[in-house]
Amino acid sequence: MKVKVQKIDGKAVSGSGGEIELNDDVFGVEPRADILHRVVTWQLENRRGTARPTRERSDVARTGKKFGRQKGGGTARHGDRAAPIFIGGGKAHGARKRDFNQSLNKKLRALGLKMALSSKAKDGLVVVDSLELKDAKTKALAATFGKNGWNGKVLVIDGESVNDGFKKAANNLPGVNVLPAMGANVYDILKHDTLVLTKDAVEKLEARFNG
Repeated sequence: MKVKVQKIDGKAVSGSGGEIELNDDVFGVEPRADILHRVVTWQLENRRGTARPTRERSDVARTGKKFGRQKGGGTARHGDRAAPIFIGGGKAHGARKRDFNQSLNKKLRALGLKMALSSKAKDGLVVVDSLELKDAKTKALAATFGKNGWNGKVLVIDGESVNDGFKKAANNLPGVNVLPAMGANVYDILKHDTLVLTKDAVEKLEARFNG
């Protein structure tokens, strides 16, 4: 699959660098909603922290000796001090530990990422030569995005690391997120309207699956 390469300001790249051949094994996979749903669910569930449990009566380290006499003390009959009615005792019907981590095999996770990239390759993928900016300012970058027609949510993925000037300029743009190629994931790709990849990002993503 051949895709045109443009500069970040929207101008076409001249010469042999004006087009890039995308690997069909990565960008030409037919998306399946069930697999994408499984990968996104796995990703979001693993972001959730473990619900902390409270200490119940059996978890509190207090003496098990009977408190007071059974009769004649003028107070209620009590057993050990770990009872919920005492200060320092266990909590009655407390919250239980809940772990939300799910397991998903690597092949399915890789397939989900390929399908997410392929869905954007059909509609919403832009390839740029680099993220070098003449004027690394937020206002100038916002004007560039508007000129290119990149409206809504935009995800920009660079190579090994993100260009510092572009990252700083994009920090204050609403709906714009920037990631290195290693951070590419199904959820972020699908929730954005436009996916912008640098040539380095394409190379890293393809090498990620071929390696």
